[in-house]
Amino acid sequence: MTTKPTKAALPSATRTDAKGKAPDSSEGAPASNRAARAAERRAAIVEAAMEEFIARGFAATRLDDIARRAGVAKGTIYLHFKDKESMFEELVRTVIVPVVAKLNALPPPTGSVRDLIEAFAGNFLKEVIGTRRGDLVRLIVAEGPRFPSVADFYYREVVSRGIAGMRALIELGIARGEIREKNLARYPQILVAPAMIAVIWQSLFARHAPLDAQDMLRVHLDLIFGERRTT
Repeated sequence: MTTKPTKAALPSATRTDAKGKAPDSSEGAPASNRAARAAERRAAIVEAAMEEFIARGFAATRLDDIARRAGVAKGTIYLHFKDKESMFEELVRTVIVPVVAKLNALPPPTGSVRDLIEAFAGNFLKEVIGTRRGDLVRLIVAEGPRFPSVADFYYREVVSRGIAGMRALIELGIARGEIREKNLARYPQILVAPAMIAVIWQSLFARHAPLDAQDMLRVHLDLIFGERRTT
């Protein structure tokens, strides 16, 4: 099953002129209006940065190209970001962190732990595979070794949070007797492996052998929890 690529959700942005100002900007505009326009410009820069990073890679992306795509002057970028790295960090916070944050915001399970994990993981696959979020993850995998600070930031903001949330759910599953293999709590990466496989497979091999990521997740959970009983 293939998924039509879609863009990750970003705040809507009004394009600005070459000087970095919206067409209706004025010196006497209320502070609230100026703040709103600044937020729109920032969102436009982040959206343009995402497109440039995905198209060119982190190393080859230039601030001039981001400014041109965003419709702002290069100097306007420095009003919001100190450098390319801080811009990429904002992109991760805006696009990817909210998806992972949902894991730590899950309510106490009223049903099985498997149901909770399956619901979160299924939604994660839906929001990442075939979207710009997936493109960003692949970019980090490809260029992270060359830019350790970028990889460190991604680990701190995304990976560590996801691993902590999964470990907590695994420990709950073990305590309830749903998961028999207690050592799984030592390696929560195993639980999220289908997501990483699907992200990488989508870019490299999907045209040769389309992958049903949701079905792979179901089989993976069967291996951990046992097959679901049918009545």
